[in-house]
Amino acid sequence: MPIYVLQHHDANRPGRLGMTLRDHGFDQEVLRLDRGDSLPSDFDDVDGVISLGGPQQVDEKHAWIAPELDFLREAHERALPVIGVCLGCQMIAKALGGEVGASEQPEMGFDTVTINARSHTDTMLSGIAWNAPQFHHHSYEVKEAPAGARVLSSSRRCKVQAFALGMRTYAFQYHFEADRSIIDDLTKDAKTQLHASGLTTEEFAQQLERDYPVFARLADRLCVNIATYLIPRVANAIQR
Repeated sequence: MPIYVLQHHDANRPGRLGMTLRDHGFDQEVLRLDRGDSLPSDFDDVDGVISLGGPQQVDEKHAWIAPELDFLREAHERALPVIGVCLGCQMIAKALGGEVGASEQPEMGFDTVTINARSHTDTMLSGIAWNAPQFHHHSYEVKEAPAGARVLSSSRRCKVQAFALGMRTYAFQYHFEADRSIIDDLTKDAKTQLHASGLTTEEFAQQLERDYPVFARLADRLCVNIATYLIPRVANAIQR
C-alpha cells in the first residue's frame, strides 16, 4: 500500500522525507497533478498522503487544485496520515477551513523557528530543538489555522510555521524535506526573491554554511518521527 506523494514542481521533491520513508519500508507513489496525473479513485490502499511545495498559490486557477483540496480533506476525515510542506501546508489549511494569503514579506533562506510552549511535548517534535534554523522559501502563508488546529511553531515573520489537526494531520511551512540539492535548485535562480526577503546572495551563502548542518540533523529527526510515530503500519511491524 503506497504513500501518495503529491509533487507540484521539479525542484520540490520528496528529498530526505522520501528517503527516510523508503528506508522504513514504505512504498511511495509520486503523482504530478500539474502534469495530468490522476488521484486514486478510493482510499482502500492508501497508507498516507504527502503534499509537497511548489511555486503555485492556493488561490490560482489551476484545474488540479480543487481535486487535491478535496482529496486532502477526505484523507484527513478518514484519519489517514496527512503531511503538508510549504504549498502543501497551505493546501491542507485551506482544505480544512483555514485562511491562506500573501505574506507581508517573502520568507527566504534560513531563519529561527520556535516551537510554541504547548507543543514541547508533541510526539512529532520529539528531539527537535525549541529554537532551530529552518529553511524557508515562500511568499504565501497560513494566516489562520483551521478551527481546532494546534499551532506548533512560529517564526518572527510567520505565525503559523507548523500546525496539527487531529491525530495524524501535520503541516509545515518550512522545508524540512529539503536536502542540499533541493535547496540549491530552489535558490539558484532566486536572487530577486532573496532580495525581496531582505537577503543578499552573499548573506544567504553565509547562512547556508552556518545553519545547514544543524538544520539537516534536526530535519532528519523529524523525518524519522514521521516514519515511526505518524504512520501506524511501522509500529505494528515492530511489534511483530
